Amino acid sequence: MDAKRIRSKLIGSEDERAVSPVIGVILMVAITVILAAVIAAFVLDLGQSQSASAAAGVEFDASSGDVTITYISSDRIDDGTSLDIQQDSGGCDGESLSSVGDSVTCSHSDESVTVVGTYQGEQTVVASWEP
Repeated sequence: MDAKRIRSKLIGSEDERAVSPVIGVILMVAITVILAAVIAAFVLDLGQSQSASAAAGVEFDASSGDVTITYISSDRIDDGTSLDIQQDSGGCDGESLSSVGDSVTCSHSDESVTVVGTYQGEQTVVASWEP
């Protein structure tokens, strides 16, 4: 009798054992539905919020008080546009690089230089140089 009572305490009766699998299945279904909803919301929102910015390869070479900027590659730049160079009060503010291989030398290498490109009508900083 003692073994039967211990077994009844550990395993439970027929009615009690049927509850656990039902709860397990309900929880698994609920977790699957919630996980699917979260993934779907993330994927659907991710596709709409992506926007590309201008991208181009620019190389800076500082020597003897000057900075030479060379246009080395064009990834995402609008056709017919050039990379604009901005410098606070230096010798190349307003200059531009129109095609790959072009170079511009800026004096006053103690000032920062920013290169701006245009992609899909929006201007973006492509590269910058700090002294």
